[in-house]
Amino acid sequence: MPLPTMASLTEEEQMIVSQVRRFVDREVVPVASELEHRDEYPHDLVRKMKEMGLFGVAVPPEYGGLGLSFVTYAAIVEELSRGWMSLGGILNGAVMVSWMLKTYGTQDQKDRYLARIAQGEVCGICMTEPNAGSDLQALQTVATRDGDHYVLNGTKMFVSNGIYGKLFAVLTKTDPQARPPYVGMSAFVVEKDDTPGLTVGGKINKLGYKGIDTTIFYFEGARVPAANLVGGEEGKGWLHIMSTIEVGRVNVAARAVGVATAALEDAMRYAKQRVTFGRPIAEHQAIQLKLADMATKVEAARLLTRAAAAKKDAGERADLWGGMAKLFASEVAQEVAMEALRIHGGVGYTKDMRVERYYRDTPLMIIGEGTNEIQRLVIARNLLKLFGE
Repeated sequence: MPLPTMASLTEEEQMIVSQVRRFVDREVVPVASELEHRDEYPHDLVRKMKEMGLFGVAVPPEYGGLGLSFVTYAAIVEELSRGWMSLGGILNGAVMVSWMLKTYGTQDQKDRYLARIAQGEVCGICMTEPNAGSDLQALQTVATRDGDHYVLNGTKMFVSNGIYGKLFAVLTKTDPQARPPYVGMSAFVVEKDDTPGLTVGGKINKLGYKGIDTTIFYFEGARVPAANLVGGEEGKGWLHIMSTIEVGRVNVAARAVGVATAALEDAMRYAKQRVTFGRPIAEHQAIQLKLADMATKVEAARLLTRAAAAKKDAGERADLWGGMAKLFASEVAQEVAMEALRIHGGVGYTKDMRVERYYRDTPLMIIGEGTNEIQRLVIARNLLKLFGE
């Protein structure tokens, strides 16, 4: 159980998070390591998440969603990731796509898609390409108008939920000659199973972040209805994706807090059980110093993550706060996972203990939704704007 936190929730929000916590303890923790080692998609767990309404976190109630705050969402993702970080990633796509459509979509797009997402439609975001990761403006996927359709050509890498997902927000260039490049970018909602010319590649094998399906999309003359241009206007895709990524960074930060919390809890349990030199290692000062630092950093990461979520709830730009939360929480997660492994000693290096999974999962948060090197640039540039260059 996480430590008490000043970033408190309302009584109703606490009830929702407590329900997720019970689900994680009863349903996720007992099976996560086995599923993760087999790299098996957690169909049963995802079905139960849908039944709990978690895919509709950001969907307004009039479309059948929960319409929760992002602070509550961050707490939910923490709990899911405390059990298995990949679950937070499966949920991330639906929340990002639904928020984008709720915020920028046409009324027709809201009517067609938001209720589907609230009912559990698995979604994803397609941004990264073989030559466009951190340098996203270098993407080469082009969408060309052809009557009442756009024709998409290009390749998208590292597509989360690419196999089992149905709806994807795809960033393209509708004006490849535009300068700067971002003013010629547009986003589309692509229905994977109903898009001729879209081919799904094989599953990408990864160090961690297993269970969730990560793949490649090949767009080769793929025809997408013009009605699926997000907001109905070309040239707005950069704004749509960048503001949506702020939601994703809150998610990644919350996932990192969840993994770090799990590592801390496992380390404390083991330290109280493992006896050396006639007493539990938790009584050795060297271990106590580690636990104190770990707990302090985890709680700091939690507070910063919820502060970033609160900024997004307030309708403010959250790139500065989201960047700080994602940067700090992900680095803390890796550090805490490593310290937990060291507290476990040799047994922590085996697959019999969960800490090896935490250690393999943490690099994803350092890289995903913009590398931490990019986050530092985002933070610095925002600070310079705030205080005058």
